[in-house]
Amino acid sequence: MALFRQEDVELHYHMGEELGSGQFAIVRRCREKTTGSDYAAKFIKKRRLTSSRRGVSREEIEREVNILREIRHANIVTLHDVFENKTDVILVLELVSGGELFDFLAEKESLSEEEATQFLKQILEGVQYLHSKRIAHFDLKPENIMLLDKSAPSPRIKLIDFGIAHQISAGNEFKNIFGTPEFVAPEIVNYEPLGLEADMWSIGVITYILLSGASPFLGETKQETLANISAVSYDFDEEYFSSTSELAKDFIRRLLVKDPRKRMTIYDSLHHPWIKVIKRRNVRPEEAGRRPERRRLKTTRLKEYTMKSHSSMPPNNTYADFQRLSQVLEETAAAEEGLRGLSRGRGGCRDDMAALLSIYEEKEGWYRGQRDAVEAELRQIRGGLQGAAAERRRGQDEARVTLAAANALRRRLGCLENRYDALAEQLASEVRWVEELVRSIGPENNAPVPSRH
Repeated sequence: MALFRQEDVELHYHMGEELGSGQFAIVRRCREKTTGSDYAAKFIKKRRLTSSRRGVSREEIEREVNILREIRHANIVTLHDVFENKTDVILVLELVSGGELFDFLAEKESLSEEEATQFLKQILEGVQYLHSKRIAHFDLKPENIMLLDKSAPSPRIKLIDFGIAHQISAGNEFKNIFGTPEFVAPEIVNYEPLGLEADMWSIGVITYILLSGASPFLGETKQETLANISAVSYDFDEEYFSSTSELAKDFIRRLLVKDPRKRMTIYDSLHHPWIKVIKRRNVRPEEAGRRPERRRLKTTRLKEYTMKSHSSMPPNNTYADFQRLSQVLEETAAAEEGLRGLSRGRGGCRDDMAALLSIYEEKEGWYRGQRDAVEAELRQIRGGLQGAAAERRRGQDEARVTLAAANALRRRLGCLENRYDALAEQLASEVRWVEELVRSIGPENNAPVPSRH
């Protein structure tokens, strides 16, 4: 069981501005008072009741904390401290302030495959560390791939947000429906046993988007997206992949495989020629023999993808830099910040309304079930009472019949008693006559026997 410090976090840290927010979490910059070091404080709202859907359950928070406490890797966010109060658990995390990788790359005019693979290799190394500990992230997506410091000559990747990460135990079948639809593996969509392979599918989707600015399975609706994933319905449209090497496409193909057992593992990915060999093969056969200019991937579509995804997605738990727009829109930044605040507030209200509606529906369903059960019991009791009443009427009828029979027997008994008395009296009279007769015919009495008549 995870143990959290039961102290006021603000006794140890100065809290600063908000960096990001999610459905049940807010991330704020903070500074440790004793060292002056900057961190990110993630306030996770606790679920007050097990039946409630508002907040995060204790079990989920402890799982995230336990996983973060096991992790120490250059490409994964580090947990520094954990506090708890009545309403929140506060994770004090390494400050990742460089924004999202895709935002950083979208700011460039173009991108070479060499540059792309350098960042992908860091992602793969972070995932390799997780998988070596049998930990599956289950939520790998651009928003959770951050840069520690984007101003560094070689920015370092940081994987964040382990809210749905799980440690996969051998022999224990694990199933769940979670993650972001655009990036989840078919086995999640189909509610099949899950393992580390689900992360590899997500890496395939991320690589596809990185190189093309297009999402391979994204449909008009969530249902369409999930259907595309289940059918593995995607292709390498020439419009998006005309400047992409065959090795890069092969890398993606080997990850976007429906059967998890046939999907590339993290080890296979790190040893794939496209990742392992730094020199790119963007040279067409007809260009062999001369030194062509290296072709670069245009980032226009990647920029469009990032702007569209940020504008359509709800607030999340990343430490994103909210300056998403290009220089043309910088003058409207203050207004947009206000609009974002209103949007967050509206989203919060919408979440509250949804939670209240869910609670109401749950209670209504419970009351309906209770009412139906009570009505069934009442029907059963009513039937029992009706049966008892019928039995009582039958008993009364039988009692009346029995009483009448008893009265008849009593009358017959009275008659028999009267007859008995008369017979007894007659018998007594006859006995007396016999006695007298016996006395009269004794030896001393020779007189003739008198006649009874």
